[in-house]
Amino acid sequence: MLRPSASQDHSHRATPLAVSLGLADGGVDTAPDWLVNAMRSICVLWPLVILCKLAGTMLAIDFPLLWADGRAGPLAAMAAAALLVDVAIWLAPSQRRFRNSLPHVQMWVMMPLVFLSGMMFGATLGGFADGRGAGMVPAGLPLAAVTLLVASIFGSRRILGLAFAVGLGGVLAMMREEPAYLALTVFYLMAMGIAAVRQAVVDQRRLIRRQVAEQGGRRAQRLLVEHERSGRGWFWETDRHGRIIYLSETLAATLGADSADFIGKPLTELVSPSDRQQGDGERTLGFHLSARTAFSEIPVHVATSDEERSWAISGQPIINDYGQFKGFRGSGTDLTEMRRSQAEVTRLAQYDSLTGLANRVQMLRTLEQAVIGPRGVPNDCALFLLDLDRFKSVNDTMGHPAGDSLLRMVSQRLSRVIGERGRVGRLGGDEFKIVMPGRHDRALLADIALAVIDSVSQPYVIEGSQVVIGASIGIALCPEHGVTADALIRNADLALYAAKGDGRGTFRFYTSEMHADAEDRRQLEEDLRVALNEDALQVFYQPVVSAATEQVTGYEALLRWDHPTRGFISPAVFVPIAEDTGLIARIGDWVLRTACRDAATWPEDIRVAVNVSPIQFANPSLPNTVMSALIGAGLDAGRLELEITESVFLNDDADTDSMFSRLKNLGVRLALDDFGTGYSSLGYLKTAPFDKIKIDQSFVRGAAIQGSRNGAIIKMIVGLAEALSMDTTAEGAETHDELELIRMLGCSHVQGYIYGKPQPADVVTRSLIESGTAAAASGFRASRPTRKSMLRSVTVRHDGHRYNGRIRNISSTGALIEGLWNVPEGTLFHIELTDHYVVEARARWSVEDRMGVEFMTGINLEKLQAPLGIRNVA
Repeated sequence: MLRPSASQDHSHRATPLAVSLGLADGGVDTAPDWLVNAMRSICVLWPLVILCKLAGTMLAIDFPLLWADGRAGPLAAMAAAALLVDVAIWLAPSQRRFRNSLPHVQMWVMMPLVFLSGMMFGATLGGFADGRGAGMVPAGLPLAAVTLLVASIFGSRRILGLAFAVGLGGVLAMMREEPAYLALTVFYLMAMGIAAVRQAVVDQRRLIRRQVAEQGGRRAQRLLVEHERSGRGWFWETDRHGRIIYLSETLAATLGADSADFIGKPLTELVSPSDRQQGDGERTLGFHLSARTAFSEIPVHVATSDEERSWAISGQPIINDYGQFKGFRGSGTDLTEMRRSQAEVTRLAQYDSLTGLANRVQMLRTLEQAVIGPRGVPNDCALFLLDLDRFKSVNDTMGHPAGDSLLRMVSQRLSRVIGERGRVGRLGGDEFKIVMPGRHDRALLADIALAVIDSVSQPYVIEGSQVVIGASIGIALCPEHGVTADALIRNADLALYAAKGDGRGTFRFYTSEMHADAEDRRQLEEDLRVALNEDALQVFYQPVVSAATEQVTGYEALLRWDHPTRGFISPAVFVPIAEDTGLIARIGDWVLRTACRDAATWPEDIRVAVNVSPIQFANPSLPNTVMSALIGAGLDAGRLELEITESVFLNDDADTDSMFSRLKNLGVRLALDDFGTGYSSLGYLKTAPFDKIKIDQSFVRGAAIQGSRNGAIIKMIVGLAEALSMDTTAEGAETHDELELIRMLGCSHVQGYIYGKPQPADVVTRSLIESGTAAAASGFRASRPTRKSMLRSVTVRHDGHRYNGRIRNISSTGALIEGLWNVPEGTLFHIELTDHYVVEARARWSVEDRMGVEFMTGINLEKLQAPLGIRNVA
C-alpha cells in the first residue's frame, strides 16, 4: 500500500462526501476511480462538445443583426476564449503531469475549466441570440443539447456536470430577467446539485463495500498464506479430469519440487500405490474423484517423497452456475509428525525411555503370552528377576547421570547374553526382568544365570572412573512354580530375595520353603525396627591381642541382637535386612557413639575398632559424625580405629580419596577389613592411608591343616603389610596350632576365640580392672575341619530304598544325621544334599536315631552354604 504524500495531509480532515465528490483525497486506496474514467472520457469525447457548441452557436446567430448592432467583435473574442477553454479541457487530461497529479488536484484543476466552459458558452449563445426575431431557432435548444451531451460524457458522476451547469445557468440567469426563465434555471441547478450529492453518497457506500470486500479478501489471502507457511495445511485444485491445476508452494517444497512440476498430473499420482492394496487411501480418494462427491480427512501415504509421509486430504466438487462439474478444490494436512508423535507415545508406553528395553507393562504382556497355552494348558517358560547389587551406592556417590549411564550399559550386556533366547526388560530402578519362552533344562538356565551375573559384574568405566557392581537373580518356572503371570512374578521375587539373602551375586530357583523364609524376613524387619527404637541392640567387644606380648591392645565392637523370642540372632542375618531397609545408617551411628563412650572408660592405651559400612562411608557427613562421637565421649582420636571393607573401592574416585583424607585429618586409625575376600585390585593400597590390614578368618581357619594353602596366603599378606608399614591382624584364630602358625608367619595381632569370645561392655571393663591387659590363649590344640550347624531334610538312598533324615552338623568330611534308627556301622549309602548334589557316605557310629557319617570324598562347604542355609557352629 502506498503512503500519502505531504500534500495529502489535509485529506485526513476531509468528509467522506468530499472525498467521494473528488474534492478531497482519501488516499490511494480510497481514490475515486470514476474520476479517472471521467478524465479518459473527456480526452476522447470532449471534441463532440466543441462541435455541438459551434453548431448551436451557428444556429442561433443572426449575422445581419450582429453586424448591425456592432456586437460581432466582442462576441467573436468571447467565442474564441470559450474555444480555448474547451481545448484546454480536451488536452489537459492527456498531459503526463496532469495524469500524475493526485485525484483531488485533477478535480480542482478541471472544475474551474468546466465552469468557465459552461459560463462562456452561455454568455456567447445568449449574446448571439439576444434580439432574434420570430421563426429563428430559440437559444434554449443548443443550450439543452450541449448540457445533455456534457452530462452524458460525465455520466453519473455529476460533480463536473454540475460545475458546467452552474456556469451556464448562472450566466443565463443574469442575462435573462424573465421570472419563469429564472425559476427554471434555479430548479435545474437544484436538481443537478441533489443528483450529484445523491450520487456521491451512493458512490461512497459502494466504495466502502468494495473496500471491505477487498480487505476481507486480502485478510483471507493472508490467513491462507500463513496457514500454509505454518505447515498446518495446504491447498489444491484439479480440473474436471482430476489433473492438478493448483498446488500450494509449501506442499511442493516439502516434496522437494516446484508446484509447476505437478501441474497437469493426476492428483492420485501423489498417493502411494500401497494404499490401493490395503483398500483405503488412494482407492477411497480415487472413488470420490470419479464419483464427484465430497470427501473429508482421507488418510493417504505420499508416493513422491523420499521419506515416509502421511496426509489427510479433504475436497469439494466445483459446480458452476449452470450446474456443470468443473473439478475439485480442497485442502490437505500433513499427518507425518502427528503419527510420529503417536508412534513415540506408543513406544514410550511399551519401552523404557532410558535403556530402550521393554518396560514393566510390555514385559507383563510378554510373560502372559508366554504362559497362556492352547486349550487352557499353560506353556513352558522361565522368568528371571534380576536386581543390581551396590547400584544405589553408585547412584548416591556419583550422581543420577552416572547411574543412568550404568543402567544403559547393563541393559546392553543383558541383551547380548540373552540374545534371541528370550526378552529382556527393565521394571524400574535397578530391577530387570527376563522372559524365556519354552522348556529349558535347569542346568541350562543355571548356566545362563551365571553368564548374566558374570557379564554384569565385569568392571564399567563411567566418567573416567572404574565401577564394579553385581547382580542377584531369582528364577521361577512355568508350570512348575505357577501357571499365571502373577504367581510366577511373586515366586521369582521370593527367589530373588533368597539370592540376596545368601550373600548376593548369585541366583536361586524358587522353592516352596521361600514363602516361609519371606514371612520370617518380614517379621525380622519389623522386630529390628522395634529393637532400634527401643534401644534393644547391644554392642559386644572381642579382644585384639599382640602376637608378640600377649597383651590386649584393643577391642573390636561387634553388634548383637538378643531377640525376645529367638534369642541371639547372627549379624549375618539381620545386617543385610538393615542394609535393604535403610536402617544401617542409624545403626552404624549408634554403634560408633556407643563404642566411643565405652572405650573412654578403658585404659588410655586400649583402642576400640568399629566397622564402617559402605553406605556410611559414602555419606559425606561421616567425618562430622565421627568427630561428634569422639567429642561426646571425650575419647582421643588415636584410640578409635575404623574398619573399612574393600567394597568402598568399587567406586574408586575423587570422593573416595577425599573421604580417606578427611578421616585421617581427624587423627583416627584406618584398618582394611576382610582383606582378600572382596575387590581384587591392589592398586588402592598405593594411596589409601591404612594403618592395618586384617586377614580374613577364611584364610586363618584350617591354615595349620596339612596340605592347606592358607599359610602361603597369610605369609604373602604379612609381607605386603610390612612393605607398606602396616600392622596385621589375623581374625578367627581358634586353636593353638593356628596361633603358632600366625606368630611364625609374622602377624602382629591376633583376634579370635582362642583369646576370648565377644563380651558385653561391663564384662570387658571388669576384666580390665581385675586382670589388666594380659591375655591367655585357650582352645583346642589342633585344627579340625570346619563344622557347620544346620537343620535340613535330606534323602538317604540304600539298596534301592529311600529314607528321610535330617542333617544337624556338617563338615567337609562328614555329618551328623537324625531320623534313621540303629544303622549298622560301616553301612554304605548315598545322601542327596541338594537336587543336583549327591555324595557317597559310610556310617561310623549310630545311637538310636542319630548316626555319624563319613563322606567317601570331601565336599565343598562353600558350594553347599547358600542352598542349604547352613551357619557356623558357635
